[in-house]
Amino acid sequence: MTTRRMKREATLQEMTPEQPRQSPRNTLGPKRLKYSPEDTTEKLKSKRTKTHDERKRKGPKKEDSDVENSDVERTSAGHGRLSAYELERLENIKQNQAFLSSINLLQATEELKQSTRPKPSQRGLMRSQAGVREVLPPRKSLRLQNKEAEVLTLPPEPTGVQVDQQFSRLKKPPGPLPMDPVNMDGGSKLPSQLFELCSEDSTEGRMVELDLKEHCSALTNMRITEDRVAKVVKDRIFSAAFHPCTTSLLMAAGDKWGKVGLWNLGADWGDDGVLLFEPHTRPVGCLAFSRAHPTQLLSLSYDGSLRCMDVEKSVFDDVYDIDDGLKTFDFMSHDCMTLLVGNWYGEVAIVDRRTPGNSHESLHSFDPKTLRCVSVHPLQKQYFAVSESRVVSIYDSRCLKKTKSQAVSQLHGHSLSISSAYFSPCTGNRVLTSCLDNHIRIYDTSAMTTNAPLLTSIRHDMQTGRWLSKLSAVWDPKREDCFVVGSMSRPRKVQVFHESGKLQHSFTDDENLNTVLSVTAFHPTRNALLGGNASGRLHVFSD
Repeated sequence: MTTRRMKREATLQEMTPEQPRQSPRNTLGPKRLKYSPEDTTEKLKSKRTKTHDERKRKGPKKEDSDVENSDVERTSAGHGRLSAYELERLENIKQNQAFLSSINLLQATEELKQSTRPKPSQRGLMRSQAGVREVLPPRKSLRLQNKEAEVLTLPPEPTGVQVDQQFSRLKKPPGPLPMDPVNMDGGSKLPSQLFELCSEDSTEGRMVELDLKEHCSALTNMRITEDRVAKVVKDRIFSAAFHPCTTSLLMAAGDKWGKVGLWNLGADWGDDGVLLFEPHTRPVGCLAFSRAHPTQLLSLSYDGSLRCMDVEKSVFDDVYDIDDGLKTFDFMSHDCMTLLVGNWYGEVAIVDRRTPGNSHESLHSFDPKTLRCVSVHPLQKQYFAVSESRVVSIYDSRCLKKTKSQAVSQLHGHSLSISSAYFSPCTGNRVLTSCLDNHIRIYDTSAMTTNAPLLTSIRHDMQTGRWLSKLSAVWDPKREDCFVVGSMSRPRKVQVFHESGKLQHSFTDDENLNTVLSVTAFHPTRNALLGGNASGRLHVFSD
């Protein structure tokens, strides 16, 4: 038995390989970074110094020197105790910085940080100074003070009648309103220079019509400067117009909350030549100076009032008044005493200013869905164009009925709502339309056929959104073949097109034009163009 056990043990010992004895000093552990930060505590420094002295006394092992040489590379640049990975990382950083410096990207980044967005012009109306805020005591919890909570009762819910009464009180009372500037001290009179400027005879400075090449050259010479940008009204501009005087540039603008501003470029009255009035309470959708009586400015508002600002009398006369919903108007006679007024409900009223009162002579219903613009023929005043839903109709005022009037001619081809339609200013042989289907169209109306032929269609972005006034292409009153329109593209610009669809000129300026100019208008006699934006500022390009 003993012999058999000994033989079995001997056999197992032969089959098992002999394991060499290993010393823990010879065993290589995982590589670690030898880097230590500079702010190491004194305790760790003394411990490291003690360990280093012991190793120096005993002498370095061959294995230890191999590990240290494989982990740490000491360089003459001072990167001692850095691993190969850290050294490679530093080298990559140097190479990246050298590449960025070679393409001047770092310099461009610094210039971009230093450059700031141009600030809007501070000319014109001054910002209202915020009053001193009342310092209220800090609020404390009644529950933590062991006090009963106050019982508050809600006010009664307003009924529809009360809401209508409250809204009606916001509207200005009928009758004449004094022409008192809002931005001047109470009791201040109008500047005497304003009446002299408005009374100027504009026929003396009428320009000779230029050919197309000379006209393009004149557009190129028109510039905008910092002095030609001013805040004329407090809110978004809905309408604007030039006065026909030639010695100075006098402009008018109407905003979202019924205010009308006058700006004489270069004058010193008011706020940098700006006078602000408040004849209405809702958006001023249309403005026009009377060509026969240049001291009169007619303004129409969504609140249902049409007033005439008479500089000679210093009042806002009441011309026409309904509950609400007036949209647009135009002059039906050369003496500017008969008006064609359109409202939101698809109705057109003929108003004679010589008739006492503020009512209409006749009222005619057209498209009940929408009516956004009316335009009277410049020579044959009996014809007028109405922009209805997806079609522009031309009517004869001598053949109108209360309802279902027959159109003389119609302009088809629009697929969405039409924001404006205007006869050409000299002959009326063209009609310029702006549509929300992103197209500007020009029709031939010289023959007044049943279906007017389409001459030109220009693709143009009309999607202004909710916070900007709608873009509308308007004719240059000095020419028959050119018109101007704002643009949604960047950089911000105002574009002038020929009736053939060719772009004549784009007005741009990196410093003084950084917003969309939705409302545009040319001066009737001078080389001048205005544009109004959503913050109440007018921009003027002039030679």
